[in-house]
Amino acid sequence: MRLSELFSQTLRESPAEAQSPGYACLLRAGYFRQVAAGIFAALPLGLRVQRKIERILREEMQSIGGQEVSLPVVLPAEIWKESGRWYRIGAEMARFKDRAERDLVLAMTHEESVADLVRREIRSHRQLPRLIYQIQTKFRDDPRPRAGLIRVREFIMKDSYSLDADWAGLEKQYQAHYEAYLRIFRRVGLPVIAVASDSGMMGGKRSHEFMYLNPIGEDTLMLCDACGYAANRQVARFAKPQPPQEEALPVEKVHTPHTRTIESLARFLGIPESRTAKAVFLTATLVENKQSQERLVMVIVRGDMELNETKLANLIGAVDLRPATEEEIRTSGAVPGFASPVGLHDLLVVVDDLIPHSPNLVAGANEEDYHLRNVNFGRDYTTPLVADLTAAREGDPCPHCQAPLRAERGIEVGNIFQLGTAYSEAMGCTFQDEDGQVKPVVMGSYGIGVGRLIGCLAEAYHDEKGLKLPAVVAPYQVHLVLLSGKDGEAARQTAERLYEQMQAAGLEVLYDDREESPGVKFNDADLIGIPLRVTVSKRTLENGTVEIKPRGEEEKVTLPLENGLAYLQEQLARQKEQFNF
Repeated sequence: MRLSELFSQTLRESPAEAQSPGYACLLRAGYFRQVAAGIFAALPLGLRVQRKIERILREEMQSIGGQEVSLPVVLPAEIWKESGRWYRIGAEMARFKDRAERDLVLAMTHEESVADLVRREIRSHRQLPRLIYQIQTKFRDDPRPRAGLIRVREFIMKDSYSLDADWAGLEKQYQAHYEAYLRIFRRVGLPVIAVASDSGMMGGKRSHEFMYLNPIGEDTLMLCDACGYAANRQVARFAKPQPPQEEALPVEKVHTPHTRTIESLARFLGIPESRTAKAVFLTATLVENKQSQERLVMVIVRGDMELNETKLANLIGAVDLRPATEEEIRTSGAVPGFASPVGLHDLLVVVDDLIPHSPNLVAGANEEDYHLRNVNFGRDYTTPLVADLTAAREGDPCPHCQAPLRAERGIEVGNIFQLGTAYSEAMGCTFQDEDGQVKPVVMGSYGIGVGRLIGCLAEAYHDEKGLKLPAVVAPYQVHLVLLSGKDGEAARQTAERLYEQMQAAGLEVLYDDREESPGVKFNDADLIGIPLRVTVSKRTLENGTVEIKPRGEEEKVTLPLENGLAYLQEQLARQKEQFNF
């Protein structure tokens, strides 16, 4: 490709919407342009990067038995209603009607579409296992798109779906994807870690996320350097303290004016926060019989702990949680700031599993300016909903080895889910086994965001001058720069000949044949970030040489013109070997 003919152009300044350095480089180098919030156009350079990543994805999916399909972006609402997610997913799902007033959706994921195909195509155990995959556009109406390609509304996703006769088969395909994903990220040069994660709206029994550690990430990861434990904070566990056992003491009502917070209460009574019970009120949206309703929820955690709302939502099956209003709280008989579950009604009480082992806590008296000493779970109140509901924090002991946990920010670039039979049972995806019994197909779902992966590569591979992408994903392998100047026809002819020779040898070349100054050309070369820059000028021609400079390095290599091609091929071969290509 001749740079003089390239559709896109470089920008001297970062656009106002550039929220991270890598994103700014992608915009300035002319890889992508924002069309609307969270919606992007891929320009020729960006699309070449995307196609290279897609080729790697296809190779790795096919290596584990995947068959490529293409599923529609517009889907009938009926299949989403069958699975129940029509009622559980909120405004993020784009819903609309066609001219016949039929409900349709823009696919944000394709589990329902796959299940609909499975029940049409799969009849016998002889058709299992199967693995299908696609690389397809999706839409999720995210209310807060940010950081360019990292968090968008329209996106391209590689998603694959495993179909098995039993859980052992699912486990095998899950592990195959786990290993394939590690190969994919290694091949594109992105360092990732795999962490246990929340299945969220996908449902299922087990899931992992593949995370690129970066300060702009929105996920908090809890990591143990001692034993390797790694989990998203949404599901991370930690070794909770074991309080000393005490005899349950009589409840005692005490006057505690102006102590609406745990901190002020502990200070007023002269006790540690660990001796208090914190009441958190939330209004949960629950779906029962395909109808949503709101329910007031009181969560009790120890005063020195924090509630993990993801764990709570998973426990009670909430599709949405919001802070309860004072009016809603008072309908249960509770008094905001002085509340406890003792004597309340018309609400759902949920208790962290540390509370039953923490005797004689101070809790609210449900009366303004009063608390109760020596409140004990099981004697003074009870509930069947007892589970781990607290959020892990940096420094908390690891659940496996008790070493302190470390918190890091991360960007999710891939995920794998064991869906099990949730979709197949809801949508009638069954097969006949060897004994003639009808059983549900066991499913798995596995995704990689292509645009997000490009965004992460830009964050990982840039400097103050621009991008510096690995050859395996860079839009071109070689950036040929012609410095012709006055009376530079001989240099131009040499550059043209070299351009043709490199293309004939199979090299991907971006040829800067423009009539621009050396400064503009070199700045653009650094900004676009192609791995190897080759310069042909009147001076090099006089010496019978060519100048080669790897992107990101200060040293230049000057070689005889006839040796330049072999050197480029050698350097590219080394890069491929470095990334296990």
